[in-house]
Amino acid sequence: MDKKKLDIAIIGAGPTGLSFALSLAQSGLKIALIDKQSIENIAQPQFDGRDIAMTHLSKTILSELGVWQTFPADVIHPIKEAKVINGDLNTLSNESTSTLEFDRSDDPNASLGYLVANYQIRQALYNQVKTQPNISLICEQKVKKLHTNQDTCLIESDDVLIECKLLVSSDSRFSETRRMMGLSAKMKDYGKVMLVCNMKHEGSHNNTAQECFQYDKTCAILPLAENTSSIVITVNASESERLLALGDMAFCAEAQSMLNHRLGKMTLISKPIAYPLVGVMSDRFISQNFALIGDAAVGMHPVTAHGFNLGLRSADTLAQLIIKAHSKGKNIASKRLLHEYEARHKLLSKPLYDATNTIVTLYTNKAPLAKAVRKIGIRLGNKVLPFKRLVTHRLTQVR
Repeated sequence: MDKKKLDIAIIGAGPTGLSFALSLAQSGLKIALIDKQSIENIAQPQFDGRDIAMTHLSKTILSELGVWQTFPADVIHPIKEAKVINGDLNTLSNESTSTLEFDRSDDPNASLGYLVANYQIRQALYNQVKTQPNISLICEQKVKKLHTNQDTCLIESDDVLIECKLLVSSDSRFSETRRMMGLSAKMKDYGKVMLVCNMKHEGSHNNTAQECFQYDKTCAILPLAENTSSIVITVNASESERLLALGDMAFCAEAQSMLNHRLGKMTLISKPIAYPLVGVMSDRFISQNFALIGDAAVGMHPVTAHGFNLGLRSADTLAQLIIKAHSKGKNIASKRLLHEYEARHKLLSKPLYDATNTIVTLYTNKAPLAKAVRKIGIRLGNKVLPFKRLVTHRLTQVR
């Protein structure tokens, strides 16, 4: 069995794992990413239908990593406005009282955020990581055993035995590493399936993201190129199976109807892809010489678009603490450092996770009281300017 000695081992070479490794590229620390996938799959990620909404802070972090600058201009799609629409779009009598709107009233030419395809993000991160001499990729390896003591962590995979000072897990919301380390997590099955596809349409999206909460489904419009959008339909499993079984023309007719024909005639560019919706909040983010980042720590419902942004923040927070400690000759896996990381990221993520779940519960509840509360919430949200400014600030802050 091959043996390797590292400073930091990262399990999971997805976007968060790659960004975390890249954040430490100039630290001088010896780092490896361990993943079940082949190097070919990591180096050439395939289109998966998902377009990621990114905040200005995520843009700042990716720019500092030298990644944002490598995106071709035509893969970055600005979001100028965002709307939350409440009720059945086919029966809305007064959309102005059923719609919560967010825009850049402070600067009409600026964006609320940006959309970039998930596979493009993965590709750009890998392209930067592969140029870093202190970062290696150990692929096609399944972790079998983990052992930590006061000074080190031992990782046994199929063919490699790794000794490191700090182990960081970024292996999805269903993290096997989290379980192996004995960390419990609260899982929330939303009982829904998300269908994502790209569509052409006659009408303009006006660079406006729209989240349409109907009483039995949710339909979102994410603006891409001109007259092109990512359409996200959230329904129960049986309805998702029915929609996936439709031919292209029938599916387009359903999508047009769900959106009350607001985008005109629609045609599919990519086939719908289904993703079951499950949220997770780990009870702890750390253990001895161990930390969770990304979805392994907190897996969000996509309705508030916090998922990747939150994962990127977790990677950035932990990386900055490690860099500071290493520059002072201190232990990069000390209890104090890891507890500080956990405290910071929980303070950020726990309120967002709970608020998102509250929104999902409220806006998918068909009970008359829930419908009434939704209407009141929309009206108050539009009238209470400090609330709208706070939301806009969270989207547009850069550091």
